[in-house]
Amino acid sequence: MARAVFTTKLSAAYDDVPEEFYHFPRTYLRTVESTVGDTIIYYEPRRASADLSSRGGRQSYFAIAQVKDIKPDQKAEGLFYALIDSPTYLSFDTPVPFRGPGGTYETQLTREDGGTSKGAFGRAVRSISETEFQAIVSAGFREDPWDTSPPAEPAIQPGPGVQEEPAAFLRPMVEQTSLRPFRDIAFRRAVRRAYDNRCALTGLALVNGGGRPEVQAAHIKPVAHAGPDSIRNGLALSGTMHWLFDRGLITVDEGWKIHLAEEAVPAPVRGLLNPDGGLRVPADSSDWPHPLFLKHHREVVAAGKAWLG
Repeated sequence: MARAVFTTKLSAAYDDVPEEFYHFPRTYLRTVESTVGDTIIYYEPRRASADLSSRGGRQSYFAIAQVKDIKPDQKAEGLFYALIDSPTYLSFDTPVPFRGPGGTYETQLTREDGGTSKGAFGRAVRSISETEFQAIVSAGFREDPWDTSPPAEPAIQPGPGVQEEPAAFLRPMVEQTSLRPFRDIAFRRAVRRAYDNRCALTGLALVNGGGRPEVQAAHIKPVAHAGPDSIRNGLALSGTMHWLFDRGLITVDEGWKIHLAEEAVPAPVRGLLNPDGGLRVPADSSDWPHPLFLKHHREVVAAGKAWLG
């Protein structure tokens, strides 16, 4: 097994849904095969599409996920899919620029004169060292001053005569990301930030007396249904809206229109919804809800409901 960076962007040539699968040519097959069963990092380049003149991409690392298998593309010879274990996908708190305080995180991208190696940078799949991997992941999960949640794991006090474990042997960051408490905190922070701490259904931005935002992070495709911890699988919702959404009493179509279950949502609650009847989406289109997850919510979570609109 090995660590790697997978580059993904909008392209007519490749069919990527990073939370579910990664589409790539035979050129990278051996490198991708080496990552099966291991965790990789996703990177979005400056070019937002296959057009060489396009711009708008974040030019940043933005998520991690585990590769579980590879299968050939049955419709296109020479192309393959890396199948992603969706529950392992996790968006970073904030995207990590490819250059850190000390230079590029991937040492192979820097020439001896300090410039960027266009040849190495042009590879869509790049192997990286464990040290580089840990550095990028650590930068991706920064501490949020508003978050006073307890640690992912409680501290264990050593027994008599037992020395405490030195700091150098603390659990590596990538191991922490597999823990549900850590993932819940990271997902909540990332979704809140993407939606500017506002409820996507009402536009309300409520804060408590200490200045902490009250908005919650809801999964569109539930964790129980193998939904990923991706911003694109998240909505920032107030407590009431979160409860209604999780029970399928409110859903959203691919055009962002809000639909309510007939006779299940009280009139006062309907009055809180965005006046235009649509979902409020993040400013960054990279964070917009993905149609696949919205479809799952409508057809599975909200199945069998009679809709008002």
